[in-house]
Amino acid sequence: MSEQHLTDTRFDSFALSADLLRGLQDAGMTQCTPIQAQSIPLALQGKDIAGQAQTGTGKTAAFLVPVFQYLLNHPAPEKRRPNQPRVLIIAPTRELAVQIAKDAESLGKHLPFITAAVFGGTGYQSQREKLQSGVDLLIGTPGRLIDYLKQGVYDLKALQALVLDEADRMFDLGFIKDIRFMLQRMPAPEKRLSMLFSATLSYRVTDLAYEHMNHPQEIKIETEQVTADRIRQVAYMVANDEKIPLLLGLIKGLQEYRAIIFVNTKRVSEKVWGFLEGNGIKSAILSGDVPQNKRLSLLKAFQSNELPVLVATDVAARGLHIENVTHVFNFDLPDDAEDYVHRIGRTGRAGASGSAISFVCETYAFSLPDIEKYIQSKIDIGALSSDLLFKTDPKSRIYPPRRERRHDDKRSRGRHNKSHGSQHRQHENRGHKKHHHKAK
Repeated sequence: MSEQHLTDTRFDSFALSADLLRGLQDAGMTQCTPIQAQSIPLALQGKDIAGQAQTGTGKTAAFLVPVFQYLLNHPAPEKRRPNQPRVLIIAPTRELAVQIAKDAESLGKHLPFITAAVFGGTGYQSQREKLQSGVDLLIGTPGRLIDYLKQGVYDLKALQALVLDEADRMFDLGFIKDIRFMLQRMPAPEKRLSMLFSATLSYRVTDLAYEHMNHPQEIKIETEQVTADRIRQVAYMVANDEKIPLLLGLIKGLQEYRAIIFVNTKRVSEKVWGFLEGNGIKSAILSGDVPQNKRLSLLKAFQSNELPVLVATDVAARGLHIENVTHVFNFDLPDDAEDYVHRIGRTGRAGASGSAISFVCETYAFSLPDIEKYIQSKIDIGALSSDLLFKTDPKSRIYPPRRERRHDDKRSRGRHNKSHGSQHRQHENRGHKKHHHKAK
């Protein structure tokens, strides 16, 4: 973590238990980021928080630290049953839920609390059994949480703390009815500690906060620009048929890299992946219909540098905390300007530097003015020369296995494969339709 990203406030300046401080020290955390420095002391006083901060600024520790201390300071109700969690942390995506659970295990490893993560796409029975056996911190996505709650696998009557992470994304994905369903089944706001974090404290987010929280304190961590100054942004004006040669040329010109390439559709992700693999660049596709076990293994390989490139749809734009992503490529500009910020936020995290490279092509050029208006600055236009374009043999493209392509073709013709039952995939498609309608 960059020193420029930290404040002078130290974690040991707070009234935290020795075991919690040990967990922080083991994780290499001694000084607070701005959102942590402002949120933690208020939450330790028992005040609800509605926080706004850029992605990659340490929001997870900003709520985990006070939640752990709150549990230590406030014993569980005497009649609490094992399947009644003391803390509920709701995240919009599976990846974010997994990351929060990982951070909770790390920071709380010296504490006597049991953590469980529940999310769709995998492990239905094993997650259910762990929840039934008893947990203190329950972390999950709305779909799976609602499913187990309605079945009576757990209840929220003994809840002591609630966290809503990336609340704006909850609205984007259509989860708010599910969130309200859960809020109505937990103790009243004045009987629990509640924290909400969001990239933007829009009217709909603040309305949710004031309706279901106890006079939340607003905290806004803002910079002069929406996007981080530490991210170098550049755009290239390209014809559609120049995008693959330019991508290959730019990547082959890098000595070291860990890159995420964002595209707007699964079909384009297969095309980009095929040309990368066919030209000696190891990569993988990360999209909404990749099975959860495979998604987790791909992310693990990417984090460990076994896999240098991910080709991703916007399902991966939020909730992924991967250290040292050096480059983000917008192979397709997003239809929604806010998605641009979340995409490039995968690099330049925790004070590090990074590069965001965008292709302004014939299909998506209309998005550039909206993006520049949203981030309140102009994106530098790079000089496109023939030296940057890699001579690409059209026959070098590799195609996915035939079975996978047949399955995707069926989906594209509108045949819904119920065997997967991936709620997140449905939300991803819904979000794509919304953005498409918006563009019109």
